[in-house]
This record gives sequence, structure tokens and C-alpha cells, in this order.
Amino acid sequence: MSTGGPPPAENPDGAAPVGIPGGRHFEPDLRRMTRIHLRPIASPMPLGFFAVAIASVLVGCFQLGLLPEDSGRAVALAVLPAFALQFLVAVLAFGARDVLAATLMACFSGLWLASALVLVLRPAGGGRVLGVLYAVFAVFALMMASVAGRKRALWLVLCVAVPRFAVAALAGLTGIAWAGLLSGSLGLLLALVAAYTAFALMLEDMRGARVLPIGRSGPARHAIEGDLAVQLRDIERQAGVRRTL
Repeated sequence: MSTGGPPPAENPDGAAPVGIPGGRHFEPDLRRMTRIHLRPIASPMPLGFFAVAIASVLVGCFQLGLLPEDSGRAVALAVLPAFALQFLVAVLAFGARDVLAATLMACFSGLWLASALVLVLRPAGGGRVLGVLYAVFAVFALMMASVAGRKRALWLVLCVAVPRFAVAALAGLTGIAWAGLLSGSLGLLLALVAAYTAFALMLEDMRGARVLPIGRSGPARHAIEGDLAVQLRDIERQAGVRRTL
């Protein structure tokens, strides 16, 4: 798919258009000769949210004592694939120019990798280190939630992730038993919300229409319901097209 640029813009003071002889600064206008090629891809987000759901169920069950106490390494090995899956989703989301989704998936990917390594290797002070990591992630998730309001499903996942990892941080730093149990319960809630979001996005993508409500609004809604002109609006200013990030 390709598109040309808009016609030369008029200067606000009434002078000749930029790029045309007689203008204030004469530079050749190359916009009509510019082509931007886009490669459509399948949405990677259902895979990313399903990975969140599966890993959250495993960790939550372990924290709640539903799995044997000596199964920590087995849980870590089962969670480790979530790191690879969400890293793949992050790469594809960056290619699809969705910085919020890509950042969230990349952060989740690193979080699962760190958690799995600590559970497998059991280094000294690992619980406290994970507590600090979870606290930082909770703060960053709160920051992402503050700008994700137009994607209600993603926003809801973040709203559950913030208290889940904040309580996990408290459990890791203090060793309080009830905090670990509460963190496990919130982990199961996070899995439920992520699984619903993944299923809703998958249905939407396969049927080409909204089936289950996910609360899109603003640009997120236009991305599904808008025409091609809406999709190409301001594309020359997006990362990968403009000269610098």
C-alpha cells in the first residue's frame, strides 16, 4: 500500500508556497514523489494477552498455595515461554506503530524473564530484588494507564496490573503472608481480564467487527471504524517515517 504527500502548504503570511520559486526559502518539494510503504500484519495483541493470562494463572496459583511449595522451579520453567511470546508480540507491535501496546508487552516480557530466573536460580535476596522490580513495574503501569484511556480493555488490564504488582512488591519486600495471598488472588483476576481482552480482540480481528465490548474511543475507535484517509492522517510524522525519534 502506498500514498503520496499533500500539496505544498501556503505560508501563513500570504507568501508563495514553500518549495516553489519565489517563496521565502526555496527548497524542492519532494512530497509528491514520496511513497510510504506499509506492510499489513495480523494483530499480535491476542497472543500477548493470552500469554499474560497463562503466566498470571501459574504464578497466582503458586502464591495461593494451590501448587506444592517445591514446585517453584517448575512454575518458572512453565512461565518462561511467556517471555519469548510477549517479546515477539512487542516486536510486532512496534512494527505496527502501536507504542503503548509494544511497551506494555516488552515490559511484561522482561518481568516474566526476571521472575523465572529468580525462581529457578534462587539467588540470595531474590525475593527483595523482585519486590523492587514489581514496585517499579507497578509505577510504570500506572503511568501507562494514565494515557491508555481510549483503549478501555488495555486500560482495564493495566488497572488490575497496578495493584497486583504493588501488592506483590509488598510481599517480596516484607514477606507478609497475607500480601502473598492477595497478590495471588489479584493475579488470577488479572488473568481473567487479560483472557477476556485477548478473546474479544481475536473475535474482532477474525470477524472484522466488534463482537464483545472492549471500549474503544477516539483514535482507537477510528482505527477500526475509520476509512483509509483516517489511517493515513499525519503518517509522515510517525516513527519510522520522520527523520528522528
